Amino acid sequence: MAKADNVRDSELAQSEHDAEAQDGLEASGHSTQESDESRAASSSSEENSAAPAGKKAGKAAKADVDVPALGPLEMLRWAWTQLTTMRTALFLLLLLAIAAVPGSLFPQRSVDANKVADYLTNNPTMGTWLDRFQFFDVYSSVWFSAIYILLFISLIGCIIPRVKKHWEAMRSAPARTPARLSRLPYSGTIELDSDANTDDVVREAAAILKKRGYRTDLRLDRDRPSVGAERGYVRETGNLLFHISLVGILSSVAIGGMFSYIGQHILVEGESFVNTLVAYDSFRPGTAFNQDNLDPFALRLDNFKVEFDRESSTNFGQPISFDATVDVTKSDGSTSREQLQVNHPLRIGSTDVYLVGNGYAPEITVRDGEGNIAFQGPVVGVPQDGVYTSLLVLKVPDAKPDQLAFTGFLLPTAVMGSDGVSFSADPAAVNPQISFNSYYGDLGLDGGVPQNVYVIDTENMTELNSRKLEAGGITLNAGQTYTLPDGKGSISFDGLKRYVGIDVHHDPSKLPVAIFAALALLGLATSLFVARRRAWVAVTDSPSGNGRIIEYGLLARGEDPRLEDESAKLRSLLEDLAARGTHSTSEK
Repeated sequence: MAKADNVRDSELAQSEHDAEAQDGLEASGHSTQESDESRAASSSSEENSAAPAGKKAGKAAKADVDVPALGPLEMLRWAWTQLTTMRTALFLLLLLAIAAVPGSLFPQRSVDANKVADYLTNNPTMGTWLDRFQFFDVYSSVWFSAIYILLFISLIGCIIPRVKKHWEAMRSAPARTPARLSRLPYSGTIELDSDANTDDVVREAAAILKKRGYRTDLRLDRDRPSVGAERGYVRETGNLLFHISLVGILSSVAIGGMFSYIGQHILVEGESFVNTLVAYDSFRPGTAFNQDNLDPFALRLDNFKVEFDRESSTNFGQPISFDATVDVTKSDGSTSREQLQVNHPLRIGSTDVYLVGNGYAPEITVRDGEGNIAFQGPVVGVPQDGVYTSLLVLKVPDAKPDQLAFTGFLLPTAVMGSDGVSFSADPAAVNPQISFNSYYGDLGLDGGVPQNVYVIDTENMTELNSRKLEAGGITLNAGQTYTLPDGKGSISFDGLKRYVGIDVHHDPSKLPVAIFAALALLGLATSLFVARRRAWVAVTDSPSGNGRIIEYGLLARGEDPRLEDESAKLRSLLEDLAARGTHSTSEK
C-alpha cells in the first residue's frame, strides 16, 4: 500500500535555482562549519564562566514557560490525525489478520455449536475463560468488530484528503521550466535552424509530447519559449482506486454479514424442500436478517446417482461423481428440471444451493404394542467410512404403551466375516442390511429439553434387543420384518433410498466483493507499473552564440528504469522536428 506523492515538487521544477544554491553551500561548507565551531566554543566559554548565574537563569526561564494544555477538541483532532495515517491503517490491517487467527484455532458457535459444547465439557477451566473473551464467536466479538470498524474509518480518513490533493494536482499546470535543463538526470540539446519559427517549434514539441501521453502547458515567452509536460497521474489514480476498493470490500463484507444466511437440509429421494424457516435442519442468519428475505422456491429430489470407480486397483470403489436431479418450482409457478453437482451450485434468484453430502436412508415401518403404525418413513444414515457403513438412530415417541428407540448400522453390501460379524464390502447397495439394538421406556422428550437426534438417552429406558441379551440383536434384509419381544411391536425394513445434504446460501455481498476485488487488482497494477514523469522542451540561444537550440530534459517522480528509453525516443522525435536546420547535436 504505497503512499503516492501528490504534493507538487516545486523544488524539482526549479532545479536550476536549487542546484546553484547547493553549489554555494558546498563552496562555503568549510568556512560555515568553522564559524559554527567558533561560535559554539565562544558560547561554551561564556556558559562556563557564568555557570551559577546561568543555572539560576535557566531555572527561572523554565519556571516562566507555560505549556498550554490540550483541550477536548485538540485531543480529538490529535486522535483523528493519528488514526488516519497510513501507518495506523497498515497496523490495523495486520492486527485484523492476527485477530482472525483464533477463529481457525477454536470451534465457532456459528459453524458448529456442538463442537463448542464438547470443547467446554473437555476443557472446563480454559474453555470458560475463552468463552468469556468471545474466542468461540471471534468474527462477531466486540474486539474483532472494534478493529474492523477502526480500520474502516482509518482508510476513509486516509483516502479523502488524498483524493482532494490528487484532484488539485490534476487540474494544476505542470511545473515551470527549470532555468538550466542540463542539470536534470536526462537532458540534451539539438541545434535549430536560425530561420525556424521558435514558437512553432515549441507548439510542435507540445504536440509530440501530447501524443506520448503527456499533459502539456505552453510558455511562449519572448526570450525562452518552452513547454512543460507531465504524465503518470493515473499512477496515483490507481493507488487511490486500490484503497477505495479496500473500503468497498470491507463495506460489502459487513453488509453480507448483516443480510446473509446459511441453512442446511437433508433431502431424501422423492421428498421436497420449501425455502421457509421451518424447513431447515439448521439455520444461521445474519444480524439484520428478515425472513421476508428468503427467496420463494421449492426443490424436489427426483433421483441421486453416484458413480464409483470400478477399474482402478488402488482406488476401487471410490466415488467419482455425484449427480442429483431436482425439480425446481419458482415463485411464479414455473418449474424446471436441474442437475445439482459438487462445485456446480444451483442458483435460484439470489440464493445458491450447494450439494455437500449424501448417504443412504432405509425406509422403516415401526408398529407399537397395540398394532398401530407408530413410525413410517426414511431414516437418515450417517456414513462412517468409505463403504458407507452408516449409523442409524430411530426414536419412536408415539409408540404405545411404551416409547421405543433403535440404534444400529446400515451395511450397503453386507458380507459375513470370518469372525461371524457382518461388514460392508462395497459402497453400492448390492445387499443392504440393517442391524439394530432396541429399547423401550421414556425417551425424555416430553420435558422440553433439546436432544441430539443421533444420541439416545437410555437412562429411563430398558434394553430390549442386543447381542448380550437372550433375544439377540435385530438383523434385517430389505423386505423383512422382525417382531419385538414382550409384545412391544415390530419393525420392518421396507426398502432403501438415497439422500443428499444441501447448503442454501444467500450472500448479497458476493458480487460487490468480486467487483471491488477486481478493481483493487487493477488499481494495484496501475500504481506499480505506471511511471510518473516530467518533461520540458525549450528553445534558447546556443551557448556558442551562433543560432538557437532545442533544449530538453526529463525527470522521474520516483523510480523509473524506463526513463532512459523515454529520453532516447523523445530525442529522436525532436531531431526529426529540427531536421530543417540541425547541424550537430550534444547529449548528456
